[in-house]
Amino acid sequence: MERPPTPPSDPAQTHAVPQRARTASVTVDEQGAVTGWSDGARLLLGYPPAEILGQPAARLLAEPDLDAWRKAATGPRWSGTVALRHRDGHRLDRDVLVHRRSTGERAGGTQWQVVSAVTGPAAIAAGQALGEWAFQQSPCVSAVFDEELRLARASVASQRTLSLAEGMMRGLRLTDIAPYEGSAEAEASMRRVLDGAGPQEIRLHLDPADPERTWHARLMPLTDSGGRVRAVALTAHADTSQQLVRRRMLLLGDAGVRIGTSSDVQRTARELTEVAVPEFADVCAVDLLDAPPRADELARGHPQQPDAPPRDGVALRRAAVRSLPDGPPLPQPSGEVLCCPPWSPSGRCLAEGRGTVYRGGDEVVSRWEREDPRAAGWIRESRTHSLLAVPLRVGDVTFGVALFGRNRRTEPFDVDDLWLGEQLAARTATSIESAARAQRQHTTTMTLQRSLLPRTLPEQAALDIASRYLPSVSQAGVGGDWFDVIPLSGTRVALVVGDVVGHGMRAAATMGRVRTAVRTLADVDMPPDELLSHLDDLVVHLSAEEAGADNAAEAAGGVGTTCLYSVYDPVTRRLCAARAGHPPPAVVTAGTVRFLDIPAGPPLGLGGLPFESYETELPEGSLIALYTDGLLEPREHDIDDALATMFAALGRPAETLDTVCDRVLTSMLTHRPDDDIALLVARTRALHADRVATWELPFDLAAVAEARKLATEQLAEWQLEEAAAFITELIVSEMVTNAFRYGRPPVRLRLIHDDHTLTCEVFDSSNTAPHMRRAHTYDEGGRGLLLIGQLTRRWGTRHGGTGKTVWAEQHLTED
Repeated sequence: MERPPTPPSDPAQTHAVPQRARTASVTVDEQGAVTGWSDGARLLLGYPPAEILGQPAARLLAEPDLDAWRKAATGPRWSGTVALRHRDGHRLDRDVLVHRRSTGERAGGTQWQVVSAVTGPAAIAAGQALGEWAFQQSPCVSAVFDEELRLARASVASQRTLSLAEGMMRGLRLTDIAPYEGSAEAEASMRRVLDGAGPQEIRLHLDPADPERTWHARLMPLTDSGGRVRAVALTAHADTSQQLVRRRMLLLGDAGVRIGTSSDVQRTARELTEVAVPEFADVCAVDLLDAPPRADELARGHPQQPDAPPRDGVALRRAAVRSLPDGPPLPQPSGEVLCCPPWSPSGRCLAEGRGTVYRGGDEVVSRWEREDPRAAGWIRESRTHSLLAVPLRVGDVTFGVALFGRNRRTEPFDVDDLWLGEQLAARTATSIESAARAQRQHTTTMTLQRSLLPRTLPEQAALDIASRYLPSVSQAGVGGDWFDVIPLSGTRVALVVGDVVGHGMRAAATMGRVRTAVRTLADVDMPPDELLSHLDDLVVHLSAEEAGADNAAEAAGGVGTTCLYSVYDPVTRRLCAARAGHPPPAVVTAGTVRFLDIPAGPPLGLGGLPFESYETELPEGSLIALYTDGLLEPREHDIDDALATMFAALGRPAETLDTVCDRVLTSMLTHRPDDDIALLVARTRALHADRVATWELPFDLAAVAEARKLATEQLAEWQLEEAAAFITELIVSEMVTNAFRYGRPPVRLRLIHDDHTLTCEVFDSSNTAPHMRRAHTYDEGGRGLLLIGQLTRRWGTRHGGTGKTVWAEQHLTED
């Protein structure tokens, strides 16, 4: 095999290095002998290494300068011009740089390294071109102004900062180019430099996109070969210390205002991205855990070593993402579920519970790019060079991860940026925790309120009823709106709707107490006005009980609660109602919609003010609508428009009451309500004369037998079974006998038969109410009411303006 040719030894044939530049390097030991000789030294002085190594270095000097060598020996470095002797004998005056170094071979060992540049004509020309390029392309803001203070040259960084091309600025003065604060003073300083005052330090505002940004500038005189100042050079750099602190504080202040404006977690995540981009990062993503784990649970679920193989990973849902408008879209859009391995930036962030800065080329980022093609493609396309991963964490609870990236800004994230990212994440996590806590409280309040509202409407023959309840979506929480349907004696039914002041758990609890009180008072058959008076006293007592509460707003105890209580009697088809500051009910008869003219009355809890009842007769099939004020308070229109809309919805015919409810809500609401809404719609029925029998009895005990006979005949006409007739005879006998013995005339007997109930009523003009007592063995009486209580479903007494009515109900079984 032929050997390759030997490279030529002629220096002129090796490379064109004499045309360019090389470094001549010579090493001299303590004895002054040459111990090192570079190829550049050979080109400069002509000695091959074999001729000069080990020889005295003084042989290379045309004029040995012992003082220069002494200076070199006393300091770590010396520079100056030295007269050298070429191998062919001619003299070379060269600028040299001498470094003193310790050899480390023995204590006190020293050697000197002498270097000089080997420069040819082409290298000098190339150096001049490079200098021109350096000025044009320098990342520093620099410019040259002539003797008339007009711009002659501007670096690329200056053009970028001022958003102007050099051609547009050439010939203009600084006050024309940047008419901002400090420009006039800068020109005055330039004039002083031209006048020989030397370098000057000034401050400028140069960036039109950021007029508050301060630049620190230095003005230097440029002189010709004769020493005359012919121009001024300006170099500037951003005053970043105070500026960055100010920007970070402004960003944190902005975050405090803009992050956490609602209880919606998705919106809170989106607010973080809107604050971060573009002020802090070029791209931002917020990924949330579906169920926030505790720190110890999270640590057990992820390997502590970031290099461990991805086993389970952690599932995160991308809640929000934002990037610059003209940037490439992120590979994982909002709403997508991500599986993050433990070694990934998000996985490590969650496992370690702290933030980390990553740069392009980091081991974690490189592995991420290798194992996630979508992420790798996006990183390459967007040229993201710096990444910041910060946990969204409050205490020992982690909610997710915030990722910040930079691809347009040249500066990477640093330690101060990590601190700022942690502050933004902490603010977001606190808002998410508050939202989650508010959601839990809202759910608890809703559960309590739902448990207090009627789950099903009771069976009764007086009314067809449908209802709706819509909780609010406001941050204040669920309110205290409620409704109830209470069957009363004599087939009558009470319709109740109310609104407890306030929102949240306390309002719901107060609503429960008020509703319980209404049911208790309704069971003793109080008229509507009297019932509201007793309810008013109760709310006053509730307020007094809570008067010592720390929060005065919560100590209201229901003061300001409104209520509407109405009673419908299907026998007389009359409605009696009273209201305490509540909106009046709407009634639809024969296609005409109107409000009932019920006196308003004061809200509950004020104490001592009267309530008035209103009574009217309603045709069979009339529609009654009771509601809370949330129905009339939509944002889109005023109260008159709301009333007109509600009247139109109620006035249209509908097959079912559920259709009426849905139509009212659909027409009134265009969004979820800001306040709770309770809606109760009823259609009246009537018990006609063939279902009611009334007799006036003579005030004589002998009439008891006649009363039993009348009742038996009526039950036979109604075709009721014999068992009902037998029990009814006993009930009529006992109740009529008590009326004759303890009451006063007149005495009336009434039987009411609806579909499933038989009611027996006995009226007398005495106000003395009967009561059940335990009869002793030899007592002749005292067992009547006990017997009635055993034979009937329920019994009781109701008082009127004069007298009382004792009643008892039997449940009729179907044939």
